[in-house]
Amino acid sequence: MLGDETVRALIVGARDFAVVVIGVGLAENLLYFVQLSVAGWTLSRHAPRKRPATRWRIAAEISPPIALLVPAYNEEATIVENVRSLRALQYPSFEVIVVNDGSTDATLPTLIEAFDLKPMTRGYEPAVEHRPIRGLYGSSRYANLLVVDKENGGKSDALNAGINLSRAPMFCAVDADSILEADSLLRAVQPFVDEPERMAAVGGTVRVANGCRVRAGRIVSVALPNKLLPLLQTIEYLRAFLIGRLAWSEMQSLTIVSGAFGIIRRSVAVAVGGYSHGTVGEDLEIIVKIHRYMREHRVDYAVRFVPEPVCWTEVPESPRMLGRQRIRWQRGALETFFKHARMALNPRYGRVGLLAFSHALLIDVLAPPIEVVGYVFIPAFWAFGILDVDYLVAFLAVTFTYGVFLSVGALVLAEIELRRFPRARDTLVLAAAAVAENFGYRQLNNIWRIIGLWRYLRRTQGWGPMKRIGFRQA
Repeated sequence: MLGDETVRALIVGARDFAVVVIGVGLAENLLYFVQLSVAGWTLSRHAPRKRPATRWRIAAEISPPIALLVPAYNEEATIVENVRSLRALQYPSFEVIVVNDGSTDATLPTLIEAFDLKPMTRGYEPAVEHRPIRGLYGSSRYANLLVVDKENGGKSDALNAGINLSRAPMFCAVDADSILEADSLLRAVQPFVDEPERMAAVGGTVRVANGCRVRAGRIVSVALPNKLLPLLQTIEYLRAFLIGRLAWSEMQSLTIVSGAFGIIRRSVAVAVGGYSHGTVGEDLEIIVKIHRYMREHRVDYAVRFVPEPVCWTEVPESPRMLGRQRIRWQRGALETFFKHARMALNPRYGRVGLLAFSHALLIDVLAPPIEVVGYVFIPAFWAFGILDVDYLVAFLAVTFTYGVFLSVGALVLAEIELRRFPRARDTLVLAAAAVAENFGYRQLNNIWRIIGLWRYLRRTQGWGPMKRIGFRQA
């Protein structure tokens, strides 16, 4: 039997633990509420509008050349549709550079056959480091397409090869399992046109393509996924881009431009040494490097998010593939945070150091292990009579009720300002998904993040294979 003093100490300890868990949850949800408010305020002032045809013609005339960099590793299922969609973009001057990063499937032969490619030569300056190039391929029929075959070095290494071979002043990193809307480049490049000297990087919106129909590299029918995991990810992407990135952009603290669709000034990328090797969060890390470099060299700059340009991407449909993705994301976030930890709460780095890194410390470093431990111990402490029911109710409210409010709030905001979904039925299905994701799916994501933390601590390297299902053809 435990003595009275021991029991009292256990109760006090349990209460203190519950207060910490509930406090972290409240802080996390408060940050999301602030982001939702800022995003709503921003969209109400700058709601996307259709531009007249004359405005688009003027924008096209003054838009600078862009190189589209497509790193590809075992992407035979989607690579041809991806390249076709990129070549059909409405943009005056661009080149598509596909970097085959030592694929072990038929990615390279598929490209060679589909686009009638032949070996070619091209001079370039090795401005950033990457693994050796084995060959270059081009075609007289497709003058703005270059395929690079190189030794496997990872996504960041493939992007560095693309940077070296690109000749345009800006490049756009595009995932091989993604499709850009026809006018997305014209919309995304607008901040560079408006502020040509300051703009360092711009990101666009990424949406879930599972369930949509594709013809000739174009999304011709927008529909929701017919499987649960992609449907839940639709809500996640909506919340992450429409709320998170728009809010951080408005607060001048945006630290990530999606690797699936982001434009970066080439000279800036070269100045920071290109994409870092040995990281799985290359899209996050290069933007943080840009912030750090610009602040330390006292260069006036900007990083923006633009909600109108859309990139459609295939998301994992199985728990195994989704788990691998989320574990990598968490590892990448932790690698970047601790690699640049000196920026945290450091006034020298402005709002990025004070706001964005404080957010990363809470959301990426502290919250996942605290939440997961709370899932187990707070209900257990209540069940054994150590904690009052008030603590359990507060924990459940923070964990579930507020999460539902934020998810549904993001959906309402999207429908009011952007009207992303063509049918009322789609909105109702998404509303149900916004509620359901807080009961099991959110907790599963936190478990994957704990695995990511463990693998980061063990310095585990590598991405692991990702199986593609391919786009649904119309």
